[in-house]
Amino acid sequence: MARTYWLETLGCPKNEVDSEKLAARMSTEGLTAASDAAEADLVVVNTCAFVEEAREESVATILELHDMRREGSELVVTGCMAERYGDELAEALPEVDRISGFGISLTGGAALGAGAVSTPVSLSVRRPPAGAAATGVAATAEVPDFDLLNLPRPVSGRPWAYVKVAEGCDKACGFCAIPGFRGPQRSRSVDSVLEEVEQLAVREAVLVAQDLGAYGRDGSGGKRRITELFEAVSERVEWVRLLYLYPSELRDDLLEAVAASPVPYFDLSLQHVSEPLVRRMRRPGNGDVYLERIQRIRSLAPHAATRSNFIVGYPGETEADHDELLAFLEAAQLDWCGFFAYSEEPGTHAAGLPGTVPEGLVAERLAELRAVADRISAERRDSLIGQELLVLVDESGVARSHREAPGIDGVVAVPEHLSVGEFHAVRITDAVGPDLVGVVP
Repeated sequence: MARTYWLETLGCPKNEVDSEKLAARMSTEGLTAASDAAEADLVVVNTCAFVEEAREESVATILELHDMRREGSELVVTGCMAERYGDELAEALPEVDRISGFGISLTGGAALGAGAVSTPVSLSVRRPPAGAAATGVAATAEVPDFDLLNLPRPVSGRPWAYVKVAEGCDKACGFCAIPGFRGPQRSRSVDSVLEEVEQLAVREAVLVAQDLGAYGRDGSGGKRRITELFEAVSERVEWVRLLYLYPSELRDDLLEAVAASPVPYFDLSLQHVSEPLVRRMRRPGNGDVYLERIQRIRSLAPHAATRSNFIVGYPGETEADHDELLAFLEAAQLDWCGFFAYSEEPGTHAAGLPGTVPEGLVAERLAELRAVADRISAERRDSLIGQELLVLVDESGVARSHREAPGIDGVVAVPEHLSVGEFHAVRITDAVGPDLVGVVP
């Protein structure tokens, strides 16, 4: 009887891509997917370590799966926590049998490459109150034996798929630890990306990377490389969506190409708009620069959708900085916004900065920002009532237009008889929370 596996994925779309590739590799090595973690021979947790809250969720998930797994099964932890903390994670969680970084065979397959698991910062593990520390011999961090970025993937089971086009990042943002454990920018070749897109057999390809706008630059591809990739993928699938664009990388050629495409969707990584605070974050730009880019987008594509995320409570953030961000939200009229409390990450520039913002004040600012952003988002959704939109049906009764990134934004509720995996024109009749309601005209 074939061995079985259960794969639990936490974190961002990039992790989802990694998990799909790991699942494909495990399948080629003779494993089959289990229907439940409790029945699996191999339980794998693909972790996130971006901020403290994500690490706590990862640890809680690991312990939960340990409690439910059957005797004799193997528990493996991979992903960002495994790569960032290595042996420290193994020592802190003796429940785990193996700690595997980004390029390690989970099933003992042949080596396909080389690398090393790093442990640049210390790890603090908070166990749930009901949990007890396990006893036994801790696992050890392992040396990678294959290149996860370029592993093949199976045909997608959905009409859309995330496609990771690069790994790592060359930016030095003050709050971010990702370059320390994901490494410098490493772009895939255009041919390998196009081959994967064709193999996935989807109607929408969502290109993702930590610094998508810098795609290809590490191979001396020049500043237009991401635009060339976008155009090449657009020749193979009907919809192409880009996630995580630094505003400084949104040059006119890319902006114009996306604005003229069937998916004028701009996910801009802004983080804040107050120039003094942005400089403390070690990032370029300011609110005026960002507004100019957004206005340029809407001059070319008035129906374009815009999204961004902002950090609240970064060291040194003043009330004036906060007020400037509130004013920016009113001026920018973004369709979608995410707000996150600043999380101090060991080893980053911000970890040593003075000016800690009290937690209570951060909570107040978050609430105020979310209230403004939610109102603006609701108004922009309400304005769509009566309009016709082209939607892609992801599953029975659930679709998305160009405005909604899969798994991130809202959806469009549609009649269940509309074919899954096909495009349909619908007329918007209502807006409910983050979602729209559409009917056949």
